[in-house]
Amino acid sequence: MAIIKKKIWPKYFDLVSSGKKKFELRVHDFEINEGDTLILEEWDPETKQYTGRQIEKKAGYVLACKLDDFGQEDLIKEHGLIVISLE
Repeated sequence: MAIIKKKIWPKYFDLVSSGKKKFELRVHDFEINEGDTLILEEWDPETKQYTGRQIEKKAGYVLACKLDDFGQEDLIKEHGLIVISLE
């Protein structure tokens, strides 16, 4: 199992930390698999520095896709995508 470190902005860090945000939406520019450890390191975009806070989470189901995988690239470009957390 791999350990992956990624930056996360304070407003999202707080949501993950509180347990409200139970997903991550990321550009697929790295490899991650179910069972890998994701370390989210809080990054302040205003100061451009790490705050020192971090959260460690285990990756569950990983959905990797490209815009044209849905067959609606024009609609996606116009409206974007949403990720819905299911409870």
